[in-house]
Amino acid sequence: MRAASSLLLPVLLAEVCLVTSLNFSSHLPEAQAELKSQDPQNQTWVPSNEEEEEHWLRTSQQQLSNETSNFGFSLLRKISMKHDGNVIFSPFGLSVAMVNLMLGAKGETKVQVENGLHLQALSQAEALILPSLFKRLRETLSSNQELDLTQGSFAFIHKDFDIKETYLNLSKKYFDTECVPTNFRNSSQAKGLMNYYINKETRGKIPKLFDEINPETKLILVDYILFKGKWLTPFDPGSTEADNFHLDKYKAVKVPMMYREGNFASTFDKKFRCHILKLPYQGNATMLVVLMEKTSDPLALEDYLTIDLVETWLQNMKTRKMEVFFPKFKLDQRYEMHKLLQQMGIRRIFSTSADLSELSAVARNLQVLQQSVLEVDERGTEAVAGTLSEIVAYSMPPVIKVNRPFHFMIYEEMSKMLLFLGRVVNPTVL
Repeated sequence: MRAASSLLLPVLLAEVCLVTSLNFSSHLPEAQAELKSQDPQNQTWVPSNEEEEEHWLRTSQQQLSNETSNFGFSLLRKISMKHDGNVIFSPFGLSVAMVNLMLGAKGETKVQVENGLHLQALSQAEALILPSLFKRLRETLSSNQELDLTQGSFAFIHKDFDIKETYLNLSKKYFDTECVPTNFRNSSQAKGLMNYYINKETRGKIPKLFDEINPETKLILVDYILFKGKWLTPFDPGSTEADNFHLDKYKAVKVPMMYREGNFASTFDKKFRCHILKLPYQGNATMLVVLMEKTSDPLALEDYLTIDLVETWLQNMKTRKMEVFFPKFKLDQRYEMHKLLQQMGIRRIFSTSADLSELSAVARNLQVLQQSVLEVDERGTEAVAGTLSEIVAYSMPPVIKVNRPFHFMIYEEMSKMLLFLGRVVNPTVL
């Protein structure tokens, strides 16, 4: 990792990278889509003044972050129903991709996406409030040079696919989507072109997102995030030693275990019997580590994760001097998100009855894929109501050893947006 990282950035500490792609294909004859003179998506909210707009966006931003977190926790539960291993995905990245697509949706198709993302209350306030909020957030995150988070969107469009100009304009305005003409009939060439773009933008972290391309594909939307986080206080590589990571009561594997002594914010949840530890990055981002006690089921907590519970943990944290042992690890996970989203009630957009008429007259067989890569080393990361929990702020032991399965959340402190969510069950496998 070090050698590869040095080619990208000499001070690179670690990297989190994800790509979300939305794939349309159709076996129907290609239809000519007319631009409508009165587009409902153009019914933008016009505030009476800039101060009113700023107040509305600011007060709505926290609700967006909270509901995106709850969406992420719900999605984690769906993933856990079929996967009991390592998990890494981005609630933020998937929400951005789906709201981008939602610009082309109407009726029940759009409503199901809003409800599934937990954003129906915000969306009802104004047709374009969701893309406006995501645009504002993306600009804020990208302007934070210390955070070092890069985002972008591609629309790979079949050369003769008739996509509506209004949709492309809105996607460009709110998500800075770059359109790339693509000949999907030549699937090998199309695959090479898309993998080239994604490999370049993710700086080699995801070199081969697409293995096969359906020659009937008409449009693929790709959203990517590259997060290179530097620990606010790095771990000393000289203190890293091989140690046991206990997979369960009977099995253990050897892992490089990092070590640092210093001041850490932490708390202990007496109800759920778990330690919560903050590992801050430069640029106002944080990894929150949730470690169950040895006698507890490490996955049982997932049923109770909500933003209210997390806020309770954060509000009750105290800073004290501690010794922390934390494993080095790398995760690389890919999910067929369309299957999981259907389990969360977002069904119509993936069916033949989907109303994507604001995008094109022909849009069928939608697929949503997300691949995320997380790498953690000594220098950083390359990449239910709170009232129900009894918090003991000083119950964290002087030494905390993360040597068994744990959950993690990476979020930006100012917006409280959940960028990445996952768990490490076995740090020796991807």
